[in-house]
Amino acid sequence: MPLPTLSITSALMIILTLLVSPLLTRLFRNTKSAHDLAARIKTAVFLAFLVSLVPLASFIYKTPESTISSWNWINTESFHMTVSFNFDFYTLVFIPVALFVTWSILEFALWYMESDPNIARFFLYLLVFLFAMMILVSSNNLYQLFIGWEGVGMMSFLLIGWWHSRADANTAALQAVAYNRVGDIGLLFVLAATLGDFNSWQINEIVELAKTKDVTPIMFAFIIAATGKSAQFGLHPWLPAAMEGPTPVSSLLHSSTMVVAGIFLLIRVSPLIEICPPAATLCLWLGALTTLFTATCALTQSDLKKIIAFSTSSQLGLMMVTIGLNQADLAFLHICTHAFFKAMLFLCAGSAIHCLNDEQDIRKMGGLYKLAPFTSACLALGSLALTGTPFLAGFFSKDAIIEALNTSYLNAWALALTLIATSFTAVYSMRIVYYVVMGTPRNPALSPINENNTYVLRSLARLACGSIIAGFLLSLHILPPKTPVMTMSFTLKMAAIAVTVIGFLLALELAYLASKQHKPTPQLTPHRFSNMLGYFPTIIHRSVPKMSMHMGQKVASQAVDQTWLEKVGPKAVTSSNRPMISTASNLQRGLIMTHLGMFLLTLVLAILMGFR
Repeated sequence: MPLPTLSITSALMIILTLLVSPLLTRLFRNTKSAHDLAARIKTAVFLAFLVSLVPLASFIYKTPESTISSWNWINTESFHMTVSFNFDFYTLVFIPVALFVTWSILEFALWYMESDPNIARFFLYLLVFLFAMMILVSSNNLYQLFIGWEGVGMMSFLLIGWWHSRADANTAALQAVAYNRVGDIGLLFVLAATLGDFNSWQINEIVELAKTKDVTPIMFAFIIAATGKSAQFGLHPWLPAAMEGPTPVSSLLHSSTMVVAGIFLLIRVSPLIEICPPAATLCLWLGALTTLFTATCALTQSDLKKIIAFSTSSQLGLMMVTIGLNQADLAFLHICTHAFFKAMLFLCAGSAIHCLNDEQDIRKMGGLYKLAPFTSACLALGSLALTGTPFLAGFFSKDAIIEALNTSYLNAWALALTLIATSFTAVYSMRIVYYVVMGTPRNPALSPINENNTYVLRSLARLACGSIIAGFLLSLHILPPKTPVMTMSFTLKMAAIAVTVIGFLLALELAYLASKQHKPTPQLTPHRFSNMLGYFPTIIHRSVPKMSMHMGQKVASQAVDQTWLEKVGPKAVTSSNRPMISTASNLQRGLIMTHLGMFLLTLVLAILMGFR
């Protein structure tokens, strides 16, 4: 179908040109104010979103697929690679979603970052962040994907540490880089292994050639890369720490860019996971452990942004579970629906924090439905979508994932952990609504509460509409080609909604007990485990440096001080000569009896030798 392919290629080239144009204007002298440049970047993203609807509509009605090779990049006798873009199902659907969400976030940031003197540079960083993610999702070879992969990592470092005068922001940025470097080791191993085994970096060629070989080491390396970028268990602490950045950064980072890059990489190579059962099992277990652990950590947090951050990590674990079930299309559907309500939750949190003099503790909020009704409504709507309330965006993907897990013959423990985590999602979502929206205000009376700004209202309204209808539209037009079996009992069918309702009731009961102080002190052991993040930062971030410092101290004291100086170096000469010196000095004490004794001894010896 040459016509649809041509329109898709042209439209996506126009999108890339629109996004690059604000970057090029910074190379020339510009007399516009910083706020005008930021607004221009927002407009460029909006226009790119409108253009991206053309290839999406073409895909829905014609279903074309094209791989565009632009020019030769590396060309040797044994290796050939071109700059190639793969405009397939995943790319054509993800790009409009990412552009729509980013457009809303940038419009919100015009209000949130209004007083920042470097707002133009901030918007440029966000634009480069988005551009790197689009390179990642449209790449058809691993090297090109690696450029986008490192691009989002570099921009996350700059944006998380945007307020670089704060020590916590610098620490969080360095922590994000350190954990992502561990994941990058996995991707570098993949680059080396595929070049050695298949002599190619083209993703479609690797998928075809690997079907006849043992790809277990390569798939484990892919999973390590995704674990670092998508904050799975073991490499997860950087995600809540990233909340030190501005709220628009948190919203963009957690909704449609950085954290879904690892999951998207596994979706790209999902045909290899199907032929590698150990990799699928590892994804299943890793995702189930991540979704339960991070949901547990979210239960007792008091920082509003950190609760939402842990919910992101929990949803990423659910996506990893879906990949372990060999249902990559459902994981991709959850990525798209999750982007809308997660971005809206962060923007609602930013609006509430901005209105309360930068207060982030939910225990000092309350009664926001009277003071900021639109923000409160969107926060409640986003929390309901997150829990999988029927017919909101999260329901169409989350319910399908749990039903696929119920009907699979894989691991029952993974199913149990995922259902418990789903119940916990309802608990902490209800906890946010109870403490922030309901009740009476617990904030200072003179807080400058004002949500009546068109930037705030329009961005939240768009994302609210997406949170309501996006799941229905995506599931209606984009059906997965490998639909799971949906023949199940009523109990299994209602399992997801049942555990969600149980979570809501449990959260209400706990909130009532806490507000009435019927139980003033919590159970210390489980509360500390959840509140201190499973002791993971304490063990990893403190014990390892402490052990290395103790090791260095012992090496310095024992190997240098005690061994070299005491046993080998200067003091060794003293210690080796001391016995001989002591003996000689003992013989030369000036005592007359000693001299007479020595004289008598030598005389006797001389006489005896003389008689011989």
